[in-house]
Amino acid sequence: MSATADPADKSNPVTRLGFEEGQIIQELGYDDDTDHELRERIEEFTGTDLVDEDYDDVADAVLLWHRDDDGDLTDALVDALEYLAEGGLIWLMTPKTGRDGHIEASDINDAAKTAGLSQTSSINIVKDWAATRLATKSTAAKSGGKR
Repeated sequence: MSATADPADKSNPVTRLGFEEGQIIQELGYDDDTDHELRERIEEFTGTDLVDEDYDDVADAVLLWHRDDDGDLTDALVDALEYLAEGGLIWLMTPKTGRDGHIEASDINDAAKTAGLSQTSSINIVKDWAATRLATKSTAAKSGGKR
């Protein structure tokens, strides 16, 4: 583990996302409004740079920033699955309620189901963003649907 992040520290947003040292995290939907501190903390904790949409190998997890006006959420989730390792997770980052680009929980759930994913948890991760943990059906079944 990284010397700078205690894995037992549940106040650390990276720990709450469950990322581990050495993991490859593919980031999709990056824009000026993403939480730059969270991105930096993920890179510091994992010891690897976030990779973008041009990455053409398998990623351990996907960090998908998505806003209401970014287009079809189901399509974005299907695209996120393209290089996701078996058992990998998608963390869908959406603006919190009351913020520009907010997406209703029911819309997230519908898009996840259509993409073949299960919504397993949602957390308020940083000031302006909520995180929704999405797993493939086999990953969700193995974990009992819980993190």
